[in-house]
Amino acid sequence: MKLNHRPLMPFVLVSALLLPAGCMGDGSSGGNGNRSTRSSLEAVIAADEATQRAKLLMASGRLREALDEFERAVELDPRSVDARIGIGDVYKEEGDLPRAERWYGQAAQVGPDVFEAQYAHGLVLQLMQRFREAIRAYLRALQIDPRNFDANMNVALAFVQVGEAQQGLPYAVRAVRLNPESGPANYNLGVVYSSVGRHNDAITSYRRASEFMGTSPQILMGIADSESALGRYTDSARTMERLLATDPSADAYHRLGSARFRNKEYEASLAAFRKALQYDENHTPALNGVAVCLLNQYLWSEKSDTQALEAAIRAMRRSLRINRNQPKITELLTRFG
Repeated sequence: MKLNHRPLMPFVLVSALLLPAGCMGDGSSGGNGNRSTRSSLEAVIAADEATQRAKLLMASGRLREALDEFERAVELDPRSVDARIGIGDVYKEEGDLPRAERWYGQAAQVGPDVFEAQYAHGLVLQLMQRFREAIRAYLRALQIDPRNFDANMNVALAFVQVGEAQQGLPYAVRAVRLNPESGPANYNLGVVYSSVGRHNDAITSYRRASEFMGTSPQILMGIADSESALGRYTDSARTMERLLATDPSADAYHRLGSARFRNKEYEASLAAFRKALQYDENHTPALNGVAVCLLNQYLWSEKSDTQALEAAIRAMRRSLRINRNQPKITELLTRFG
């Protein structure tokens, strides 16, 4: 999967949860035990009522008031998983992912058998790019509900994000089987297939995704990348031209330039790389593409086209100023600069 792809990830819809009220007292039949049990039960009921009020407040956008009610629910019932999930939801909605993660993590600890807690924790960890921890949380969720669509789809993507796409493939396949008409699931399956080198299957999945979510730039880039990996450079270039007709970008022009270069259409390749730089002058892959095209032009001229060489050197130096960690470009600059 290319780094500039933005895989789609669904968000959990947290349902109301009322924990069992049993086993709260000391088990005795005496008056003190009964009062303790009644007190505990009343606290659980009050906590649940506060949680329900919080959810209504949250649904109306009154996040801070909802947070107060969720916190009150935790005070009333320290074992409340649902209230902890709610607090995490508020912080996630506000963009405070570290705080959301802490509360989801608490919910997952308090409710190890509660799917929503494990899944919510996995999702926020994935959003924070803590992918291996996210995988562990998703797998805990799937032990509880192996057929959950969102968890299967997201754990597959998380495996791709840690470079272990083969392990994610069964989950991506299962997600599509669970919901064959899901555009995101078919798209993510395409990403996984591409990551394991099954590019014909990737193209099929991307095209299937487009039937349900439209032909987005993301899908077209995926198709073009897989076509290029199969050596179908003319098809890849056509796919990118289709994308550029509606959504031009530096990434798209760079992909077009790469396809043209591999198809030995060098002038068209150079033009595409230069066009990419009009959209992003600091796009290092496009700068490198320009440099390689110009170096070829210099060599084909039997080293007489010194203007091409000088322009190539400028492009490489500029690329290295933006990103020093490019060994191949450093080597070329050492040879020609």
